[in-house]
Amino acid sequence: MSQLLQQAIAEQRVRLVDRLQAPLAHIASECAALWADRDGLERMLASRLVEIPRCRCMFLLDTACIQYSNFVNLSGVSASGAGRDCSMLPYIKRVVPAVDFMLSEAYVSVRGQRPSLTAVQLIRDAGQRALGFLCADFDLRDLSVTGPVYRESMQWRQLKGDPAIRGLLFQQSRIESPIDRNIDAVMSVVEELLADRGVFHLDLHFSTGRAIIWLYDEPHVYRVLDVEDLVDPDICMTFQHREYPKDAMIPVDRIAAILAVMRDLRFADENIYLRSASINNIKGYVSLHFSCDGSHYMPWVEFLEKDLLFWIGGEQPGAVCKIAV
Repeated sequence: MSQLLQQAIAEQRVRLVDRLQAPLAHIASECAALWADRDGLERMLASRLVEIPRCRCMFLLDTACIQYSNFVNLSGVSASGAGRDCSMLPYIKRVVPAVDFMLSEAYVSVRGQRPSLTAVQLIRDAGQRALGFLCADFDLRDLSVTGPVYRESMQWRQLKGDPAIRGLLFQQSRIESPIDRNIDAVMSVVEELLADRGVFHLDLHFSTGRAIIWLYDEPHVYRVLDVEDLVDPDICMTFQHREYPKDAMIPVDRIAAILAVMRDLRFADENIYLRSASINNIKGYVSLHFSCDGSHYMPWVEFLEKDLLFWIGGEQPGAVCKIAV
């Protein structure tokens, strides 16, 4: 996981702790006063559940991590749960009496098979002796994002694919596809769609002869164009002319250059070649997916800065193919 993504997760967890710690500590203090009365504990938890927004259920554990109460949810007190050994639950393994509050890592729940997390609050008596734990379960789909939405880094990323495909790389070679046979017409149509017809994201699958496009004015719907569509300039007339977006990161006059390099990478080598590629005008990113099943995600400026020798290696001894690394 990238450092930026880890940081975004950590920030969300801090906000959740701020929301949950105080109310759960208050309920835990009430639990301490009623600890000997399990029925009273369950009734109290049922009345307090609404004080913990989005909480799916609450329950109690003793210090041996045996469930001390039944599950309490918005429907009331269930008839199950008490006596369950919870010592092997993923979030319980980290709990020790010295920790007053802990928010678990996200996990897939056993009962609901849903991404979930649990807040665990230590319960102490008046003499600060540990009695047990108050647990509050949450379904992640019920927890709204309380901070900025995660934004991906704009750094170049390279991801390796299936080792089985990489291992057989030099036992295969490029087979001419319908797009290959009509590459000039296809690239002309694709450039028109990106520059003048409101397409902001395009996936071009050279090997299988199709493109998938997303329109700036209808970003939640994709359209699939097969090779017969892509070789016919008439297809452009089915999309209204649209001024190139002002917030696009890729200048309109650089689209042709990007497509030209993608074309060259498709034909650069018979074993190591471009299988598919994408352009996102708004983000300013291109992606490349090669026959070795390796993938690159990079800013368009860096993409145009590299020549073919960078990707496939030069003629000198020891030259490295960046595609296959």
